Amino acid sequence: MSFFPKISFQHEVEEYLTKVFRNNELITALGTQEAESKYQSLLSHLSHPPGFTTVRVNTHLASVKHVKKLLFEEIQKQFKGLCVPVLEHPKLQDVLLIPVIGPRRDLKKHSSEVIVGAHCGYAVLRGAHVYVPGIISTSRFMKAGDLVSVYSDIEGKCKRGAKEFEGVKVFLGNGISELSRSEIFSSSGPLNGMGIRMIEPVYLSPSFDNVLPSHLFLQNLPSVVVSHILNPQPGERILDMCAAPGGKTTHLATLMHDQGEVIAMDKTANKVKKIKQNAELLQLNCIKAFCYDGTKALSAEKRKDEQEGPPFLPESFDRILLDAPCSGMGQRPNMSYSLTLKEVTSYQPLQRKLFTVAVKLLKPGGVLVYSTCTITLSENEEQVAWALKTFPCLQLQPQEPHIGGEGMRGAGLSLDQLKLLQRFDPSAVTFQGMDINSLQDSREDDLISLANKDCIGFFIARFIKSNSK
Repeated sequence: MSFFPKISFQHEVEEYLTKVFRNNELITALGTQEAESKYQSLLSHLSHPPGFTTVRVNTHLASVKHVKKLLFEEIQKQFKGLCVPVLEHPKLQDVLLIPVIGPRRDLKKHSSEVIVGAHCGYAVLRGAHVYVPGIISTSRFMKAGDLVSVYSDIEGKCKRGAKEFEGVKVFLGNGISELSRSEIFSSSGPLNGMGIRMIEPVYLSPSFDNVLPSHLFLQNLPSVVVSHILNPQPGERILDMCAAPGGKTTHLATLMHDQGEVIAMDKTANKVKKIKQNAELLQLNCIKAFCYDGTKALSAEKRKDEQEGPPFLPESFDRILLDAPCSGMGQRPNMSYSLTLKEVTSYQPLQRKLFTVAVKLLKPGGVLVYSTCTITLSENEEQVAWALKTFPCLQLQPQEPHIGGEGMRGAGLSLDQLKLLQRFDPSAVTFQGMDINSLQDSREDDLISLANKDCIGFFIARFIKSNSK
């Protein structure tokens, strides 16, 4: 049974998605009822957080066993002795998984209310406290130290500073106010600190504020899988084309034992700064980050030897990761998706531009991994079909590890080709939620299997470029 309403879309986007998930290939294979049931399950899962918090250990600085022990102690402290396990992933040796407890349906709601923005609300559902910039409204007389109930304004209708709000709001749990209403909305400019310390969240996940910052990196499970599938080797030259905020970049450098070169590009200066900060924090030296538009990264003429940044000559890289800008429909939790159909469909041509540049920058015999965090066919399987037709030098390759499902029907790919793709599909999860009793009764194998499914929606394809011209 769902705790939150299904994700909502603008009408034209909903119509578009319905066609995608009722395409003829899919209906022929599954039948109308099964296809519809999977689609409705997907919509329901997208509005809820994943069932596990995934932590990637920075194995460049610490062992997984050591971090696991420290993390277990930290969680016990945060959860006041509640025994929640920290699991090692058998196929991803640098990953730790922490089961999420929730939804907790028996929490008492308080009369004093705080309304937060949707993005702040999603962070709370994944373990964060509430910071002042995320607060939109509070009850009239709220003081520091008050017990408050926190709600998310999922439609973005609440006015900043309002004293009450009657619109659509979703209960996120209870907390203690660190500041009074007047301090939060003071005219002397916005504060940045913690506004509400969550003590009874609907979904219980550990907070990672300043918890082992150089030893671990919070990532979604499929985002960790991607770097393993690229499988960079020490001494190679790697390109991460759309790299912000640097989770995959730093993972690639770690897998290479910080030997070789990882070039990270992003076209937004602040995001490039974030990549550099993350590389420094995790003490990785082989990363070079540049503010550059990936669609322009191919150099037409010979470069000066001393120029190390973009644009690059053709066939400059051993391996390339294109984690492409996308419509982001696989992100969880998301209760109200705001993009228009025009925005959703604008990504396919951009992805193709980036992909074309990537193929040209890749050395013969090199590996290209394409990934997105969305659920559409046009940005995933259709892109694979287009790539294989457009670039005869590319071949689809098996992925290791393969822990997601296979590709989705509807783009004209063969069954053998679909098996080589990896689509993480939250609709594959048969039940929703976990309480402490069911957690303690579960076998570790079953929990790992659940973690592989109950994650964000994500897509991965791995290509090799043949040596023949």
